[in-house]
Amino acid sequence: MKSSAIEPIETKLAPKPVGPYNQAVLVGNWLYCSGQIALDPSSGAMIGDGNIEEETKQVLKNLIAVVEAAGGKSSNVIKTTIYLTDLNDFAKVNAIYAKTFSETVTPARACVEVSNLPKGGKIEIDCVAWIGN
Repeated sequence: MKSSAIEPIETKLAPKPVGPYNQAVLVGNWLYCSGQIALDPSSGAMIGDGNIEEETKQVLKNLIAVVEAAGGKSSNVIKTTIYLTDLNDFAKVNAIYAKTFSETVTPARACVEVSNLPKGGKIEIDCVAWIGN
């Protein structure tokens, strides 16, 4: 692959985008993943019924499915950004997040509170990953 090649990444194991964007874009060895919310990939319905733990598990499942579709795994994730509608949920999210990213070197991360997310979600996470040899 040429370093200037841009490849869209798509998997049925993560929800289809809810707008005009790709689940991820691979540029060389860098994978830029769009934000994932707690949508069930097969039905398109929100998971968790407002329960932050259930939403977080689904969001991470969706995000890692996209990383895996590009040939990576959770240990390839370099940076994440977490968007929460309530920072009071931070500890609950952090506990679940730690199980997904349990490698010696965990991703760099930012976490911000936002006023609203698509489909009424309570959490969204995006990431950048290195899919190298």
